[in-house]
Amino acid sequence: MHDTTVDLLDAAVSSLGGARRAGQVRMAEAVTTALEKERHLAVQAGTGTGKSLAYLVPAFRHAQGTGHTVIVSTATLALQRQLVERDLPRLTEALEPHLEKKPTFAIMKGRSNYVCLNKVSRAAELEDEDALLDEDSVSHLGRHVQRVYEWAEDTETGDREDLEPGVPDLAWRQVSVTSNECLGATRCPHGEDCFAELARRRAADVDIVVTNHALLAIDAVADINILPEHDVVIIDEAHELDGRITSVSTAEITGRALKMAASRAKSLGANGKDQRLAEQANELSQLLGEFAPGRWTDLPEEAKQQLMGLADTLADCRETIARAPEGEQSQDPEKSAERQNLANHLASLVEAIARILDVFATGDPAAHADVVWLERDERTLNDTLAVAPLSIAGMLHEKLFGEQTVVLTSATLALGGRFDAMAAQWGLPKGTWDSLDVGYPFDPARSGILYTASHLPQPGRDGLSPETLKEIRELIMAAGGRTLGLFSSRRAAQQAAEELKPTLPFDIYLQGEDSIGALVDKFTKNENSCLFGTLTLWQGVDVPGPACSLVLIDRIPFPRPDNPLMQARTEAAKAAGRNGFMEVSATHAALLMAQGAGRLLRSANDRGVVAVLDNRLVTKRYGSYLRASMPQMWPTSDPHVVRGALQRLVEAR
Repeated sequence: MHDTTVDLLDAAVSSLGGARRAGQVRMAEAVTTALEKERHLAVQAGTGTGKSLAYLVPAFRHAQGTGHTVIVSTATLALQRQLVERDLPRLTEALEPHLEKKPTFAIMKGRSNYVCLNKVSRAAELEDEDALLDEDSVSHLGRHVQRVYEWAEDTETGDREDLEPGVPDLAWRQVSVTSNECLGATRCPHGEDCFAELARRRAADVDIVVTNHALLAIDAVADINILPEHDVVIIDEAHELDGRITSVSTAEITGRALKMAASRAKSLGANGKDQRLAEQANELSQLLGEFAPGRWTDLPEEAKQQLMGLADTLADCRETIARAPEGEQSQDPEKSAERQNLANHLASLVEAIARILDVFATGDPAAHADVVWLERDERTLNDTLAVAPLSIAGMLHEKLFGEQTVVLTSATLALGGRFDAMAAQWGLPKGTWDSLDVGYPFDPARSGILYTASHLPQPGRDGLSPETLKEIRELIMAAGGRTLGLFSSRRAAQQAAEELKPTLPFDIYLQGEDSIGALVDKFTKNENSCLFGTLTLWQGVDVPGPACSLVLIDRIPFPRPDNPLMQARTEAAKAAGRNGFMEVSATHAALLMAQGAGRLLRSANDRGVVAVLDNRLVTKRYGSYLRASMPQMWPTSDPHVVRGALQRLVEAR
């Protein structure tokens, strides 16, 4: 292969009808150097850089030059779809004349993304599990599940993404399995036709495999290789790596899950062990109801004894279930498969309890590697006992960065203008990595204004102040609608929508009224409208053009002080002599502020204002750290200047 990365990039850009971008070229060259020198690389690339081409071209070149697969990992299904349905098909055609063979790619997702043919074949047994749900839920759930059964007979992929319209999570769980619950292709009566296995086979020998952070984490820590053998991992949306991997590494115990397991065990003949499990499920629910939600730093003796007893019962039940009657596998393969599936599920529950008990084996909370907390659903009053890693840095340090070359990229990685905070969060080994910020293909200071409303009162706990609501109304009027409102809580978003709807001549769409995709579509098409929402809208919403000329941020999005995981991480940093607030809360807020402000300038022609209605951005010492993390727009605290700028944008239309 004689073409350089830049030659291939130029050929691809030309074929796709684009123009050369300096930041894209710099990034592609840096990725190539990282792969050749086997050094990790962190790249911040602003919106419009074309970063997917800047890593895909070197990835194809590396894969064909070495014969090794390259893994590309994303956080969101939206980017996964963009890569697999748009970017990669066009790029493979553009590169084919310049490479030794046609570039190839495939997609791999976790098992729970595919319908499980074994579960579908056991449709009748769903009725037993439904007995634990109220009648309205059953009929509602049953309709969705029935539709999936019908779809499963026709689909070629079995991929949840291909089911239109989609179904709620609770319905999908009835027709899918996690990797822990899966029987394995050789044991499952439907192993040969399994959709997850078909996806694996398609990914077995290609240049690039697109996957997600969750599957990447499982592959890194599991003893078996889930992803094809590879020597390079490229992580896009790397700012979400910590959250996604923490989520995958979180285990939960709930009374409802235990009751459902007991019900399944009974149908398989558990010799009365199911009855004891059902009793202990009720006892646990009762016990958890006596505790306030929040982090557990010690384990009361009563809870310890109950958890130990529960683990013993689960293990006993598993042992009984796992012993199949002679000849069952050949005579009743469906029942044999359910037996194995439930045994796997019971083993994972035993493992979760062992993790919880291990946390309290030492009396020093600062020495805990995991964090345990109780969550209560205020609507149903159902309790969940959860356990999650205090930090993923140690695991990634060894399992991810120790075994392959890793490139990490996102529009927001240099928090406070430096990559150190993210590198520490990931566990990047010192001295093994380089960093690069390629900026934007336009000047944010010429395209956007960062307005901090320093005259407003500091945000309090009692919702949005009258002064803040008045400010929001005046800004939206000046912008002619065209506003994306990013709020730190659902309550604030609802308050703003309810109080402003009667006083504004523009439509206001509120998160929760419809799916995010449908709301963003309405907001994009109805140019003078507003869209208000919370965390989901802070990241990933892409509305270029005048429909989004004003991004409102009601307050700095620090994590809630009662968030058990953030609390534990802050305390651990303090115990180690570091600044817990800056390391945890300020880093969390900086990332979201950078992401939120990034919703404004999506293309070179975009113009507008990011308005932060929290004076702490300019009055507190940490404000400079947050501002340095955001796109470097022209700053002002003058409301007249901002309203004038927004009005001129409206007139220019």
